[in-house]
Amino acid sequence: MSLAKNVEFLRRLPKLSPIGFAGPLRARERGPRSPLVEVTGFGTNPGALKMFTYVPSTAPHRPALVVVLHGCGQTASGYDLGAGWSTLAKRYGFALLLPEQQVINNAGTCFNWFSPEDVARDAGEACSIRQMIARMVADHGISRRRVYVTGLSAGGAMTMAMLATYPEVFAGGAVIAGLPFGIAGNMREALQGMMQSSPRPAPELGDLVRNVSRYRGPWPKLSVWHGSADRTVHPGNADEIVKQWLDLHHLPPAPMAEGTVDGYPRQVWWNSDGETLVESYTITDMAHGTPLGVAESDERYGISGAFMIEAGISSSYHIAKFFGLTERVRQPKAASASAKLIPAVSPLTAARVEPAKVLPLTPADQRPKPQPAKAEASKPKAAKPESTRLESANSHSANSHSAEAHSAGPESAKPQAAKWRKIDVGAVIARALSAAGLLK
Repeated sequence: MSLAKNVEFLRRLPKLSPIGFAGPLRARERGPRSPLVEVTGFGTNPGALKMFTYVPSTAPHRPALVVVLHGCGQTASGYDLGAGWSTLAKRYGFALLLPEQQVINNAGTCFNWFSPEDVARDAGEACSIRQMIARMVADHGISRRRVYVTGLSAGGAMTMAMLATYPEVFAGGAVIAGLPFGIAGNMREALQGMMQSSPRPAPELGDLVRNVSRYRGPWPKLSVWHGSADRTVHPGNADEIVKQWLDLHHLPPAPMAEGTVDGYPRQVWWNSDGETLVESYTITDMAHGTPLGVAESDERYGISGAFMIEAGISSSYHIAKFFGLTERVRQPKAASASAKLIPAVSPLTAARVEPAKVLPLTPADQRPKPQPAKAEASKPKAAKPESTRLESANSHSANSHSAEAHSAGPESAKPQAAKWRKIDVGAVIARALSAAGLLK
């Protein structure tokens, strides 16, 4: 019997995964309950998928959205608990959408990433997921500039399909143990890609994405994760995914920076504005699955189990951080009188928005520009605490003289005006920074 006939036979068996992504379809485990809620009636559903969501009460106005795609033999709630996404969403205030495959579509509950009719624009499973996103935007005021997608294994391959099919919808994506888009048009080719990962020229890989639509960028940014000991999906697929996305972004093949995170190699590529567009993690000696571990501040997300592997690094946390979702929104604190001239952020650190404001992750040329502060009314006011802010890495220090507006009261306003104009503001700032230990 040929390989193609074997694959077709496996596809029809109700208790086996047709392409071996997550091994034999195991019994669905019962354990802690997930906070996911099923939503019906989200529009046309040509892919016959189910829709599950989670929107924490801590979500701000116009929250970000992460679309999470499970692997074969998994459910939306099972993968959510294993990877810890709802815990992350609750802590950092973003919304979740978890589409779920059904056995009627695929015996192993794998997303059909290799099926042309399921990854074409406005068709099949890709269209169903797009409709779910539209429902989330309408129901919860999701920021259209802050929609992301991630997935494991077959869900990772479907993540690549969503980024390729609807690139204008997503600001970024993250693929774990997945495959490049467009390398398979049927299950036989999918199996070959999983086992061998034949190298292809970067322009050829890029064309597989460019040919799907008329869209020409800017392309979503991408985080790639793969275990070096993965025997289910060949680790070489991670290199092919990186090549595909570097070609789309017109970035060189050599990484611009290399280092380690929690002991694992990480490579990074960024654009001329210094924004990271592609990153790649190699989880040394890890098999097929999602890496789990302790995040910053000893936070732990997810529960180890089948294909949820304790590896000492929290992929879910680092992916959320890559998406820009771990910057918690805090109310600004009033500065003490002695700190009025000290910037809230060191000029040498990366540019950040003010604490109570989060900008959408969009290409730099589409981001809203900081608006100049409006002049205060000439009527004198009682003194009150005020702190300066660093709006961006290119901000000018001229704004720091806003502290001069403080006065002791109406009686002293006019006599002080001429005196303040004679002060060397730069010298005052330098002395204040030196006193605070921020300038040597």
